[in-house]
Amino acid sequence: MARCEVCGNDYGMTFEVHAQGAIHVFDCFSCAIHRMAPICEHCRVQIIGQGVEAEGQWYCGAHCARAAGKAGIVDKV
Repeated sequence: MARCEVCGNDYGMTFEVHAQGAIHVFDCFSCAIHRMAPICEHCRVQIIGQGVEAEGQWYCGAHCARAAGKAGIVDKV
């Protein structure tokens, strides 16, 4: 059994996420999202979908990027 690095649950069906040279162990997707999802620079929501990157900063969508002063950002449809 392995222990979730977010909630500490010792669970027989944990899973690993390998990212940027590190290995993370979680017992559910919500714990993985809590630890791994980037946070919008404007509204502070965790970005679970695509999001947009502008000048090295992450936003949940083009609206937040524009509200933060980033020009020319559009959502892809």
